[in-house]
Amino acid sequence: MPTTIILGAQWGDEGKGKLSDILCQKAQICARAAGGHNAGHSVVANGVSYDFHLLPSGLINANCENLIGSGVVVNVEAFFRELNALEEKGLKHVREKILISDRAHVNLTLHAAVDRAEEAQLEGNKKIGTTGRGIGPSYATKASRKGVRIHEIFKEDVFDRKLRTLAEGYKKQFGDLFEYDVEEEISRFREYRKLLPRFVCDGPNFIDQAQKSGRDLLVEGANALMLDIDYGTYPYVTSSNTGFGGAVTGLALDYKQIKEVIGVVKAYTTRVGGGPFKTEDLGEAGTKLQEIGREWGVSTGRRRRCGWLDLVVLKYSQLINNYTSWNLTKLDILDSFPTIKVAVAYKDKETGEILEHFPADLDYLDSLDVVYKEFEGWQTPITAVKTFDALPAQAKAYVKFIEEFTGIPVKWIGTGPARDDMIYL
Repeated sequence: MPTTIILGAQWGDEGKGKLSDILCQKAQICARAAGGHNAGHSVVANGVSYDFHLLPSGLINANCENLIGSGVVVNVEAFFRELNALEEKGLKHVREKILISDRAHVNLTLHAAVDRAEEAQLEGNKKIGTTGRGIGPSYATKASRKGVRIHEIFKEDVFDRKLRTLAEGYKKQFGDLFEYDVEEEISRFREYRKLLPRFVCDGPNFIDQAQKSGRDLLVEGANALMLDIDYGTYPYVTSSNTGFGGAVTGLALDYKQIKEVIGVVKAYTTRVGGGPFKTEDLGEAGTKLQEIGREWGVSTGRRRRCGWLDLVVLKYSQLINNYTSWNLTKLDILDSFPTIKVAVAYKDKETGEILEHFPADLDYLDSLDVVYKEFEGWQTPITAVKTFDALPAQAKAYVKFIEEFTGIPVKWIGTGPARDDMIYL
């Protein structure tokens, strides 16, 4: 490869896990760089559906080593729960193929309690719509230099003191909204302290040795560019750098070894939680996309908001992440639509000015109209199609327009939920 990065190009849930699963068949290492167990995707392999949240999906491949990198916030309970679930589905090798960087921060039950308290203080449309898993508070304690890193779990006095200090501070801040038992969490970590050592490694050194030896490394992105803490629709974002920069720093990658950056984009658009979504369709089309696409979260079960593909978002995403190719997923979900719409620009209602870029000011963004281009639908199933040439003419025209508009080639096209339902160009 030797280093390939897979990144979400929209608001997450684009189907990154499927491509990761395909490429992990040849990869020697699969690594997560950022985020936590708020991420979630399903991979269907050999007729079995596997759910991943915190763990890299390279664990499906018995020959692939996996790393949870330094930029990830690690929920230890979720870590062991996911390992157990994968073993119950027949993957008996997983405990020998997963490592955690000792520099990663710990996501605690404490952080989830803070998450709930913070959301409870917000009103109406000001709510962020988090997963409630404490990812934001985890990164907040990290940034304020109060966080707990993986290696500190093994210093019992340090760990216990830091947890009690954090709990005391949050209790003063939130009062009765902060529902949390610090002694119960400390007690649980006495058991984790015995189980964790075999999984912990020097993350930067692991990556350095892997890249120097020329091993094939696949970086599996979590969330997506439009949820990036710096470049997403702030404040309706996650709390990590979800793009190319986060992959490099979250794993300490040698950028000279990076050969491919793949942007995964759904053939339409979805997002979970609050925040702007210019092409959201609240009518029949949006409901149809939600039902046919089974648009509800693997991690939370929450239904996703649905709408048309937004190429303004994709061009902005490309500006930040510099993709070398697209993986266009779930094209088959559009099979039964007689007309398909695509956003190609935004328009200022007052001046009539056409904007082809994505603005930072969300109030201004909300005031803009969307300029759409319409395509004739193909209205025939494409799940069994294995080559680009065999696609209906209307589907090929749709794909080619995306390529031409963004200037980035489409290299993979998802045509169904199974591993084999993928056209490779």
